[in-house]
Amino acid sequence: MTTDSSPGQEAPREEPGWAFRPRTPSARPSAPAAGTRWDSTMPLRMPQPRDGAHEAVPEADRQRWGATAGHEPGPVPSATAVLDPPAAARQQAPHAGTDARRVRKARPAARIALVLAVLVAACATAAVLLRQEDAAAVASRTRTQAWQIPAPAADDTLTGSWLTGHLLVRASTRGGLRAYDLADGAQVWSLAPGAHAAGRGTVPCAMSPALGARGIGTVAFGEDGSTCTWLAGVKASTGRILWTMPLTDHKHPTAVTATTYLQDDVATVVSENFLGGVDVRTGSRVWGYQARGHYCNAYDWGTDGTVLVSDFCLDRKTRFTLTAYDGKTGKRIWRRAESAHSDVTHILSGSPLVAAVHTAHQDAVRVFDSTGSGRKLAVGDDELTGGNGTDADHSARLHGDVLVTPATHDGTVLDGFDTTTGAKLWTRRSAVLAVPAPGADDTVYAVTTSGSPQLVTVDPRTGRTTPVAGLPAGTGPWSFTSGTVYVTGDGGVLELNALGADGGVRMYR
Repeated sequence: MTTDSSPGQEAPREEPGWAFRPRTPSARPSAPAAGTRWDSTMPLRMPQPRDGAHEAVPEADRQRWGATAGHEPGPVPSATAVLDPPAAARQQAPHAGTDARRVRKARPAARIALVLAVLVAACATAAVLLRQEDAAAVASRTRTQAWQIPAPAADDTLTGSWLTGHLLVRASTRGGLRAYDLADGAQVWSLAPGAHAAGRGTVPCAMSPALGARGIGTVAFGEDGSTCTWLAGVKASTGRILWTMPLTDHKHPTAVTATTYLQDDVATVVSENFLGGVDVRTGSRVWGYQARGHYCNAYDWGTDGTVLVSDFCLDRKTRFTLTAYDGKTGKRIWRRAESAHSDVTHILSGSPLVAAVHTAHQDAVRVFDSTGSGRKLAVGDDELTGGNGTDADHSARLHGDVLVTPATHDGTVLDGFDTTTGAKLWTRRSAVLAVPAPGADDTVYAVTTSGSPQLVTVDPRTGRTTPVAGLPAGTGPWSFTSGTVYVTGDGGVLELNALGADGGVRMYR
């Protein structure tokens, strides 16, 4: 375990373990049916009497139906008339005697049957019409493509994105860092690192999932999209670089992967060369990692608010530990002894901490408490992911005590879990989560990917979906399943595809 300071920062004496990695990077584990609307204000067509004599109409019926002496009953005034049809609509009167009495006794049952038949038909028709109206309402709000930005190159890969009230900031391996106006897709600015990148690379390789309250985010750059050599604080509204810091130096010369997250004004940097927090306004150091011993091999993972470190220290009685640190302060939240190395495949939430952990004995997704004890989520055969299949997407999030997360199981699915019990509440197939605009309410949005795509809202407790608007069917890689989907403040749907070829950005309004 090295005790040298990490690149770009001189470690104070009380924290000799600011940098760590006595290993090479390669050692890291890896349509409703049609119908006619029923209107209760229109008269129902009554059965016509058979040819021949008609029964006399009782006085009560005449008053009810508007008949006068010497005339047949008039037109039926409303659908309620079917509850007591006039005698003119009945069959020819039978002769007196037993047969006549038998027929008269049967007439109430016949009328009841007729009432039930009409009511059933009316209810069925109304239900069909309600479904038609719902479908028509959604169809009438179908979004259409407002603008499109093609991918910079066929081999372009999305690194990350930020959404503000007016701008989309997109980072990719071939397009660099660029901002677009949400109104029309016009490019507002592009970042050319210039002197900041002298000898260090200009390709975005990591990006904070969101901006801080001051509109500042962090972006790491390198020679390619998988190795990072320096970190910058970027003002999203202008593209201005506010500060930079190196992620390599002569003691840590190998460029490695990195991730970066924001907690208020603190940016956490997690890489094989560097673990700690810096002030997002200035780039100055806030906290740094201190290893347990001098001969430790450590693996780290981060998310908004939390950093996990699994280490193996030869000079400590407890060889293996798994430790959670506060991403803003670096304070240890909990530490627990392990029998072997733990590999964290995904962190789905920072508070409470929900992580997919692989050990030599089992794979499990756990909700960790303040002591490091974990409750398993009943994931079944689903594999939970941090986003829609790419590291650039961070749509998994907590809604109260319900975790709503993307997953894969014979296709793209959404799962809802009760984090207090670990129970799976629901599963929705052929759907991807959409990220709401900053400052939006806690509404859960998703896009269906089977048949004609639709924007829907999802009840986090039940998984029940409510259609919001139809969307155009995707072509080629445009399928709302790869990259990031945003719902903008004005209700637009913004699709960022993670791949090159026909990838890029599309806005639907």
